[in-house]
Amino acid sequence: MSAALLATAAALLLLPARAAAARLRPPGPRRRIVGRAGSIRIAGLGLVAAATLVGPGAGIAAAIAAGTVAWRYRDRRRARERDVELRALLAGLDVTVGELRVGAHPATACRAAAEETKGAAAEAFRSASATARLGGSAAHGLRASGSVIEADLDRMAAAWRVADRHGIALAELLEAVRSDLLGRIRFRARVESGLAGARATATVLAGLPVLGLALGQLMGAAPVRVLLSGGLGAVLLVLGTAFVCAGLLWTDRITGRVLG
Repeated sequence: MSAALLATAAALLLLPARAAAARLRPPGPRRRIVGRAGSIRIAGLGLVAAATLVGPGAGIAAAIAAGTVAWRYRDRRRARERDVELRALLAGLDVTVGELRVGAHPATACRAAAEETKGAAAEAFRSASATARLGGSAAHGLRASGSVIEADLDRMAAAWRVADRHGIALAELLEAVRSDLLGRIRFRARVESGLAGARATATVLAGLPVLGLALGQLMGAAPVRVLLSGGLGAVLLVLGTAFVCAGLLWTDRITGRVLG
């Protein structure tokens, strides 16, 4: 009972207060993404709970495993969010180009794009529309600081500034930006499909040590007891967990470089 209470107390200490987080959160839709601080909290919680219930070696191993899972979950969640935001931006560009080609004012075109999209893309188009209505260049309103599509919006804003500066047809430049964005989305989808096999292989290889432990237990070798008994077993448990997690993170790093 005391061990469970200690683990619960650690969880309460590690988790932030919801009221404080709500006061600091900007208005808009909530996105639950585990960041670096969240990974550290999850790893710390795993360390405290496992160290209390089993031992320090198991606690360190649990912290490494929990932190790795949280880190990989954050990366996967961020990749999915980027894909959704890019497709929303692509839809917004389609609407903007169509409106400009029928003679609409840039402010009207951006407002129509904002109504047809959502997320960071909608906020950027809405800001660009407001800037254009006030007499400025919509390029200055295409901002989404901290967003996963910030670089893509910067490319769109650069094309818009070129059109304003040199008098080039804005619809044609934005159509080029749209074609480039569509090509990059399709390329990323093809690369993701090609890397699916490599990622699955890395996951299977990471699970082989666990399978080996299960087979050892079934054969009566009791490897789990050795690993949890402290001493050399604890050292081997920590090293083994660290090597497995490092392999998974290194695989993610390699595939992430391919995706750019």
